[in-house]
Amino acid sequence: MKMSQTNPDKDEQTSTNKKNISLPISRVRLIMKSSPDVTCINQDALFLTTKATELFVQHLALSSFNNGSGKESGSLSYSDLAQTAEDTDTFSFLTDILPKKILARDYLNSLEQMNEEEVDS
Repeated sequence: MKMSQTNPDKDEQTSTNKKNISLPISRVRLIMKSSPDVTCINQDALFLTTKATELFVQHLALSSFNNGSGKESGSLSYSDLAQTAEDTDTFSFLTDILPKKILARDYLNSLEQMNEEEVDS
């Protein structure tokens, strides 16, 4: 038995790994490089970060689908994601990124109420 048959080449492993992820590695690399603390990115670290991000997004989507109105309609909406971020401790750090949508008139009404309370104080 040849050594190459028992231990696949690194290029073959890399191409196989790239087929196992659906997020663009180049975009993840760009995001990682945007940090001033990052000077060099190992290919294995890049792959693992990309795969972990993909699994996290998948978990968020499934949780939102199962806990939201998605089961009834067979779809996933922004409001389902925002509700999951607000209700689930695991995703609570996303509440600033996924705020609940409100209508402009509701926001303006709440601003007016806040101004009236300040004036009354």
